[in-house]
Amino acid sequence: MFKRLLFSSLLLSGLFKSQSTSMTNLISDAVYYDGYASTVSTPVPPGLIRLGNTRYARKLTDAELNSFKAKIAMRVTIGALCDNYDRLGEVFLAMVPKNQATYEMNDPNVKRIEVGRYITPFMNKNRSPIEVPYTYDISNLYSVFHDTTLRSTYDLYMELDVFGVPYAAQTQVQGCTGRIDVFSGTLTFFSTDNGATPSDYNTLVPLLSYNRLNNYNSTDVTGETVRLVNFNLPESVNNAKFFVISTPHGADNGGEEYIRRQNYTYLDDVQVLTYTPGGISCEPYRVYNTQGNGIYGATPSSFAEWTSWNNWCPGNSVPIRGFTLPSVSAGNHTLKHTIPTAVFNQQKGEVYLSVYMQGKTNASLNVQDVKTIDVNIYPNPTADFVNIKSKEDVASMTLFSIDGRKLSETFKENRINLSSYSAGIYFLNIVLKNGVTFKHKIIKK
Repeated sequence: MFKRLLFSSLLLSGLFKSQSTSMTNLISDAVYYDGYASTVSTPVPPGLIRLGNTRYARKLTDAELNSFKAKIAMRVTIGALCDNYDRLGEVFLAMVPKNQATYEMNDPNVKRIEVGRYITPFMNKNRSPIEVPYTYDISNLYSVFHDTTLRSTYDLYMELDVFGVPYAAQTQVQGCTGRIDVFSGTLTFFSTDNGATPSDYNTLVPLLSYNRLNNYNSTDVTGETVRLVNFNLPESVNNAKFFVISTPHGADNGGEEYIRRQNYTYLDDVQVLTYTPGGISCEPYRVYNTQGNGIYGATPSSFAEWTSWNNWCPGNSVPIRGFTLPSVSAGNHTLKHTIPTAVFNQQKGEVYLSVYMQGKTNASLNVQDVKTIDVNIYPNPTADFVNIKSKEDVASMTLFSIDGRKLSETFKENRINLSSYSAGIYFLNIVLKNGVTFKHKIIKK
């Protein structure tokens, strides 16, 4: 009955107004378990892979991939079991080496992009409604699903993740004593050709997938909230569209969940995206929050009250933000995401950040062609030394002034000394042993 109502709601929403709409159900009422417990041994639903208590994966068949039409909606439905708190959940597209029978969560050969994120409401399984739906427009994935070059190299899987713990519910929710099942999850796609033009991207660049960011033990600039991603494109890319998902977390007093901060994204030192999470009323999601909690009071809050502090709403999906560039040249590039005013009071909390890019190039680019380089450049700003931490050895570093004059050069060293230079902006050209080259802006204090 619920799926019939769900399908009707999509038709009424205006996304799909024709009987030509197709439905692909990938995961149905899968049960998720305590995220801190050892992986359970209960039977895995047919066709699924259990990657852990919090995540299931399902391979998309060739027939399913071929059936996707130009306009695609993704529906996640989370059901209440024995977790009555607000938790994080995500949907990932996983690219697994072709014909690999199975895989594990941390398989280094698996490439991922996050295509949707959501926050569960405070739900009591004994009160209606006992499930919450989240809907996403993922029409941009049409090109991925139909990319024969990509599909010849990878099998495509969808992963549905929801983290939960049952400890509070075991004492607060009737029927949960001793239980460790926390949520159920369903993943369904709907697609139609009506009123849509198929996307024709042939480039997919995974940059960050649910990356943990803070300013105390997970940053690329010491003491600041900065993430740097260096990547190499073998061909120039046109109509390059970047997709960004982020949420701040930390529920202690003064935590990042409750303070709205401006986020900045740069590509090659050019600011390309600015946003502040939140800014909406959470009242539309009150109906799903059936367990008493500290977010929803007994009476509705005004728009001004909600937007004065909230970064996200329990029971709502997380916005997918982004930016588009007419062209990105072949070669090396640096993406930087920063939250300058983030505090992380008492060194608690983090931001979870995902970024990927799609675009069009003259030659079809396989994900394998695009290289990402894990490099940590710190401290920046600096009073003296700049250190380079990389999985690949550093071949050379060349320091340039802001007007392009070469100032110094080091070889086979992972740090460079700026102590003799005056305060200001400098550029550091870094060449790794594998030949990858990129430039980074350094601030001398």
